[in-house]
Amino acid sequence: MSDGNFNRALLPSTPYRSGVRMGQQQTKAKAIESLRLALEQAEPPLSEEQTDTIVKNFELILNS
Repeated sequence: MSDGNFNRALLPSTPYRSGVRMGQQQTKAKAIESLRLALEQAEPPLSEEQTDTIVKNFELILNS
């Protein structure tokens, strides 16, 4: 007889949870692309190396 304590990792994935994860990934991708576009239109223009460095740092912040 179960005491109610079980490992939730053994339960099947629900569409809700996987939908939330997919939405989070899409939001991060849109944020990164928006930042890149904004940096490309910056005045004075940034070099490609500066833009890449800023975007990489932004990705690290989003993933932490």
